[in-house]
Formats: sequence, C-alpha cells, structure tokens
Amino acid sequence: MGQADLRVTALLKEAVALHQSGKLAEAQARYRQVLALAPRQFDALHLSGVAERQQGHAQAAADLIGQALAVDPAQATAHCNLGAALQDLGRAADGLASYDTALALNPNYALAWSNRGNALRKLGRLPEAVDSYERALALRPDNAEAWCNRAIALLDLGQAEAALESAEAALRLRRPYPQALCVRANALYQLRDFEAALHSYDDAIAADAQAPEAHGGRALALLKLGRAQEALGSAEASLALRPAYPQGQRQRGDALLALGRREDAIAAYQEAQALAREAGQDSADIDFALAALGVGAAPERAPGAYVKALFDGYAGHFDEHLTGVLGYRTPALLGEAIGRHVDRLVEPGGLAVADLGCGTGLCAPVLRPLARSLAGVDLSERMLAQARAGGLYDELACADIGDWLAGRPAAFDLAVAADVLVYFGALDGLFAAVRAALRPGGWFCFSTEAGEGEGYTLLPSNRYAHALPYLERLAAAHGFTVLDASRAVLRRENGAGIEGHLLVLRAA
Repeated sequence: MGQADLRVTALLKEAVALHQSGKLAEAQARYRQVLALAPRQFDALHLSGVAERQQGHAQAAADLIGQALAVDPAQATAHCNLGAALQDLGRAADGLASYDTALALNPNYALAWSNRGNALRKLGRLPEAVDSYERALALRPDNAEAWCNRAIALLDLGQAEAALESAEAALRLRRPYPQALCVRANALYQLRDFEAALHSYDDAIAADAQAPEAHGGRALALLKLGRAQEALGSAEASLALRPAYPQGQRQRGDALLALGRREDAIAAYQEAQALAREAGQDSADIDFALAALGVGAAPERAPGAYVKALFDGYAGHFDEHLTGVLGYRTPALLGEAIGRHVDRLVEPGGLAVADLGCGTGLCAPVLRPLARSLAGVDLSERMLAQARAGGLYDELACADIGDWLAGRPAAFDLAVAADVLVYFGALDGLFAAVRAALRPGGWFCFSTEAGEGEGYTLLPSNRYAHALPYLERLAAAHGFTVLDASRAVLRRENGAGIEGHLLVLRAA
C-alpha cells in the first residue's frame, strides 16, 4: 500500500470516528480531504452524503450518495440511504424505487422494509405500507419506529383498534416517545374515548411541549368533551408553534364558534382560508365552513373530502349515534312511503335497487325484501366496511354518487337516498343522473331537510335544506311524477326536532 493509500485510510478512519461522535462538520472536512486524494472513494462519498442528510441538506446528500452508487451499485445500505434523501426531497416514488433496489440486494434488510413503508404511506398505498412495516418487524421486532409508523398507516385505514395496539407496542420499546404517544392519542380519539385521548395528548406534550400535533389533537378532544375554552387555548398553543398552519386556524375557529364567538370564528376561518391559498392547498372545506356562516356564496354541494372525512370519523359509532342519540327515523319513514307506493305494485324481491349514500346500511333491512339485487354507494370506505359486514348488499362501491350512476344507465327500478341530499345544494345534476339510471316506471324515494322559500339554503349545521316547491319543479323538469310529498320529524338535534320532506317520485 502506497503513502497516498495510507493517507486515505487514516483520514477515512478519522472521519468515521468524528461522524460517529456526532461532530458532523469536522467529519465532513475529513471526508472532503479523502475525496481530494481519491475522488471515487465509495465510503467517503457515501458517508459524506449521510452526514449531509443529517444536517438537513437532502439534495447534497442525494448527489453524494448517487456518486457513491456510480462507483459501486451493489451496496444495499447506500440505496437505502439514497431513498431516505429522496423522500426528504418530496420524491417518494423515487425513494420507493431505491428501497426496492436495496431489498433486491438484501431481502433481510429491516430498515429498508421500514423506510419502504414510509414511502408507500406517503404515496397513499396504505395496505402495502402496513405489509412493509410488518416485514420489517418480522426481522426486527424491537423496531419502535416501525411499530409507530405502522400505527399511523392503520389509523389512516380506519383500523383504530389495531393502530392503538401498534402504538402501545412502540411505547413498550421506547419511552419517552412523543410521536407514539400522539399516535396513541389519535387512535383513542378515533375510538371516541375522548377522555383517554386527552390524557395521552397530555403525556405527549409532557414528553415534548414543542409538538404542534399534540396541542392540536388536544384541542379536538377538548371540543368533543364540551370544554371549548380549554380547546381554544390548545389550538392557540399549536398555532404558536406552527403559525402558518391552515388546519390549526380552522381548529381555533371551531373552538371560537363553540364559544358563541361567531365573528371571531369567521375571522379565524378567513385566516385559515388565506393560509391555505398561500400554501397552494385546497381550501374547499374552509370555504364551506364560511359559507355556512353566511360569508361568501354557498357552493352547490358540500366538498367531497369534507363529507368523506365526516363519515369516516363517524363510522364506528354511526348507527348508535343516529338511533340512540338523535332518534333517527328516516329509513323507517321512507320504508313506510315506499310501502304505500311501491310494495303494492311489485312482487317481493323483484326490483333492482340502488341505495345512494348507503353509509353503514341502515336502509338495507327496509330495501332488501324488495330487491333481487341491492347495490350501495358511498364516499366513505369506513362506512362501507360496516355495510359490508351486514351482508345485505350484493354490491358496494366507494364512489361519488353522480359518477357511479353515470356508468349504470337504465339499471335500476328503485333508487333511494336517505339523509343524503342534505350534502347537496343544487339538485339538478343529481336528479338527471338518477333519472338516467332508472328504467321507465322506476321510483326515486328520498328525504331532505325542510327549507323555506323557493330554493335551497346552506344552514349553520353545514347541511342543506330544500324547499318543497324547488323539489317539485325539479321533479317535473326531469320527467318524474310526484306520488308522495310528506313532512315529518326526521331526527332530533340539541333537543329540537329537525323536520324534513319525504318524497316518492315515479319516472315517466
């Protein structure tokens, strides 16, 4: 070995020692000295890239690790580290490709499986992400980070109980672990154990008072517990840590609204709206909240993402809440109306039936006796999971109602929409879609909240109310005959009855 080689070896050894002791700047200086003598030295290129990433310089890290792999492409560790740098740059798909290369070289590389799960989660491929975390944990059951990230993916899939178990596993391995405490709290929140969630958020804040997510989650739990003043304080603590966060301002607005401070809530929503737009984010849910308070034009329907999130959150307790708390009567009332106008005209079990916005399947017991085929459609996959478990549907689809109907011309004899049109203002397009999906002589049965005047109104409850003359005009315009139009109390809210219209229409 020549003098130059000996010098390279000595410098590299010094660099690695400095790197391992956390002296990153000094380590980088040594790596540069190595590369001045040996520009294609793999370890210096690779480890210099790792040090750059540790200092928050993701692009420099990717460049250096890429150069190292050009020297030796068979190093799984370098491919894994390149994947992490690419993810830091927001290039999750490229990061995934790097992890896959690392695993092709070393299938037993636990960290690559775990990081691969992170990339898949970022790409929205949640079941694959969970599988990847589980592959990592099969190799290294003591990987607390993989347990925590698995919990996050399971939460996003709506599997709150499994997520809670995964977060608990992470906490058994590592304490304090602020992120896992926050994820545990999020799981408890999804399970509607708001008191336990609050305590877990408090534990997360005790472990790391600078975590805005924990303060924001605490605000949500306090709102659910009816402690709006404390919720406002937590929302403001979250915003102090992350001022330009639209959803933080949205939470602050929700707390102010719960306190009856309408004008202050509007100001908070408007700030959230401005922040979202400045960041290039969709502000449709905030626009909708403002419109419900009379600020800005009401959209023709509630944003799909708002409706999906609303019912994803309700899925686990929806039936109990509606029937036990709100005294929900719509399926039974629609069943009575259908009995007056449909049952007597058809043989039992003879109809092709569409349950529009089927949710958990509360209408299925009413509709199944009429149906030779019963199809349901809803935006919330978590609601559909509940409907699927009931076993009464022949088909269930997670889709927008209008899009779903458009692919089924003249496919149904009966279409039912129970407590669904409250999330649509303008109904012209929906009536047209239903009419096209019905066979001649088919029936359209639905409920709306009762509005006054001649059109529709977006209420402060974020639901639309429709006037009967508006519904009758639409029926005539789309070739329907009104067979029944009754008014009844559909449910109770804050101690008061909510009145609605129940209509049965028949297609020409």
